[in-house]
Amino acid sequence: MSTIKVDVVSAEENIFSGDAELVSLPGKSGELGILPGHLPLITLIRPGFVRIHLPNKTVEQVFVAGGVLEVQPDLVTVLADTAIRSKDLDEAKAQQALEEARAARQTATGELAIAKLEAEMSALMEELKAIKKIRQQQ
Repeated sequence: MSTIKVDVVSAEENIFSGDAELVSLPGKSGELGILPGHLPLITLIRPGFVRIHLPNKTVEQVFVAGGVLEVQPDLVTVLADTAIRSKDLDEAKAQQALEEARAARQTATGELAIAKLEAEMSALMEELKAIKKIRQQQ
């Protein structure tokens, strides 16, 4: 089977770069599956897992808290707000961050500060859901 080049990047680092047979991820309008030769596409993505199906039949999973997907016939680029390899997800750390964001939200003033904290809390809740989903699969 042919492959497509895949890059998953966040503001902090390059999370994945390599070839894949299939990339599946949560788009704003539903689940997307990208194969080599896919028509060009740009869309927003929802929090969830980017699943990169490698030629050796393994699947690399990366949790993204949202972002943008760009597809070209020979390249898939995921520009994530936040991206974490599934093996690096830490439930205790995410739970602590959520509690801190909730506490900060209680004392926050100003619409922008409140909106940022609520977006952070939403992303952390999605991360915790993703961690639980991974644990169920194991």
